[in-house]
Formats: sequence, structure tokens, C-alpha cells
Amino acid sequence: MQLNTLKRIESIDVLRGIVMIIMALDHTRDFFHVDAVTGNPLDLTTTTPILFFTRWITHFCAPVFVFLTGVSAALSGCKKIKSEASGFLIKRGLWLLLVEIFIITLGLTFDPFYNAIILQVIWVIGLGMILLGILMRISTRAILVVGIILAFGHDLINYISIPQSGLKTDLINIFFTARFYIVPIAPQHVIIFLYAILPWAGLLLLGYSASVWFINYSPQQRKKILAIAGFFVTAMFIVLRLINHYGNSIPFTKQSTFGYTILSFINTDKYPPSLQYMCMTIGPALLLLALLEYRKNIFTSFAKIYGQVPFFYYVLHFYILHMLLVITFYASGYGAKNIVPKSTPFFFRPDNSGFSLGIVYLIWISVVLVLYFPCRWYSKYKLANKQKWWLHYL
Repeated sequence: MQLNTLKRIESIDVLRGIVMIIMALDHTRDFFHVDAVTGNPLDLTTTTPILFFTRWITHFCAPVFVFLTGVSAALSGCKKIKSEASGFLIKRGLWLLLVEIFIITLGLTFDPFYNAIILQVIWVIGLGMILLGILMRISTRAILVVGIILAFGHDLINYISIPQSGLKTDLINIFFTARFYIVPIAPQHVIIFLYAILPWAGLLLLGYSASVWFINYSPQQRKKILAIAGFFVTAMFIVLRLINHYGNSIPFTKQSTFGYTILSFINTDKYPPSLQYMCMTIGPALLLLALLEYRKNIFTSFAKIYGQVPFFYYVLHFYILHMLLVITFYASGYGAKNIVPKSTPFFFRPDNSGFSLGIVYLIWISVVLVLYFPCRWYSKYKLANKQKWWLHYL
């Protein structure tokens, strides 16, 4: 396929839209479920299958989104000269770091004093773009090699004894583990690292390398390649999980029932994203990409709208959810003394407040439907104003 005839790949937009819709379920649960603060939906000793599934299905969102970000970075940059594409990625990466710190954190916490700065997926995407922009100046082979090393090798950290304190501990946690790692930066102010930099950056680099399937092959060829790759990566997950030694910090174990044993089997590490976690999520995503080729129906048209403006949707959904949280906060009889919680940085989210899982699903569906209209408007606006440079950063 010639680069000058390369068109927007609708299957990417549809898949990205699907994961954006699912992603909102997890954040709705965080804000509104009664056990979100005090319980762990993946703890097999206390969870229920539906609660486990509600959390587990959202595991697909971040890795698929990061992987597709790498693909999209290649597709959008293939008409630019190398230095121009590299410079844009570095600048956009820096911009995303500022967005995470000042815009996303505020939407999450509603804390105007920024007592807690929360660094998660936008943070690692920004840093991944900066790394990608640097590696582009070396070679495309370097991007693939570094991506493989980071994605397949970062679990070696599980076999290393990490110091209990000091700068080395901070760096290892920030770059490799980041299991909700908290770093104090001033009295009453902390940074919370939810996402480890290097594993997620490796996944973004692999997405960039996989873009050749979309650039150099016809849709018919691409569909076959995606299906083969999807089966292979999914099979890799199953094999690694059965071997039960490498690629996840905690092995799966036999449970009291077969159903819970299956839950243990698919309960892989997101913090940091283990190799098994990546394979479990990216394998089915590649299969779904193959299935989405040539698929046009009401659902794909609906999901595509969100996938065309993921950044806009991502920012907006946090603020809508948190404004709803404020409304339910006061409607539930809470007052000013309850605004700042004890266990989370989310203002207006008392520890023991919340609703049943059914209400959470109802709020989630309502918010997604409401967001359809501004997302459709913004999608049309971007399409009609391609010449505006600042739109490329949003």
C-alpha cells in the first residue's frame, strides 16, 4: 500500500472506542461502588464472579490503548520526514505529561491544592512517545529491539532483591514496578505512581513496530496477519500461565471450585503489567482487530465515534463522573467535613459511601451515552479543521 493512499483504519478506531467505553466502567466503579475503597475485586477470597469480571474486563483497556497509540503514532507520522515525526512525538509526549499532572489529576481528585499528583496511563504514554521520538532518530529496528527487551524482559525484576529505601528504590519502582508507589515531594504533597514507565513504554514501541501490518499490507493480508499474531500471542499467554514460573509475580493456583480456578488463571498483574498480562490482553485484541476488518454495523459506528476522539473522551469522562459524585455526595447527606476522605485522594468520596454494582452499571451506561454527543461533535470538528495545528495535540 502506498503511503500517499493510506487511509484512516476504521478497525483501529472501533477497537479503541470499545476499550474507551469499557474503561469508563472501571472509573465509575472507583467513584461509586460501595466496596471500591475498602475491597479488592480481584481478591478471590472475598470477590464474586460478577465483581471480578467487572474489574477484569477493564484490564484490556490500558494495554490495548497504549499498543494502538504506538500504531497510530506510526500511521500519523508515515507521511512526515523522520526529524519532523520525531520532534512532534517528543513535543506531544511533554504535553501529555503536563496534561496528566494538571488536568487529569484535578479531574480525578477535585483537589485544587494538588495534595496528590496521580501519574497513570497518560503519564506513561507521554514518556513512551518521548522515548519513541528519540529511538526514531536511530532506526526502526532499534524501536523493535527495545520494545521486545522491555516487554519480554522487565519481569526479571521479580528475581532481584530491591532495596527498601533510598534513591535506587525510588528509581526501580518508578521505572519498573510502580505498584501504587508514593513519593513525598513536600509536606502534605505526594506523587502517586500507578504505572511503571518502561513496561508500558515497551508495549507502545511494539505497537509502533506492528504498524507495518497496516502500512505495507492490503486489508485482506492484514486480516490474516492479525489473526495469526493474535492466536500466537494468546497461545503464549496460556503456555506461560501453565508453566507458571515466568511472566507474572504470582502464579495461578487451584481453587475450591473450577470456576474460581479459571479466575485465578486469568488473574494477572497489571501493576506493573506482566508479560502474561500483556499477552492475555493484546492477543485477543489482535484477533478482534482481524474480526473488525470490513465490519460495519450500528455498534461499530457507535464505538468508532469514541475511538476517533479518545483524548477528548478520556478527559471529559473524569470530570463528568466526578461532578456526578459531588451531586450524590450532597444528596446522600454528607457535608463539608466529609469532603476530604481518609483513604483516597478523591474528594467527595467518603470511604464507606457508594452504591451497589447494579447502580454502578447504570451510571456507567448513562455517562457513556451522554458522552456520545460531544464526542460526535468534536470528531466532526476535527475532521473539518485538520489544518489547525493544535488539534494534533488533543
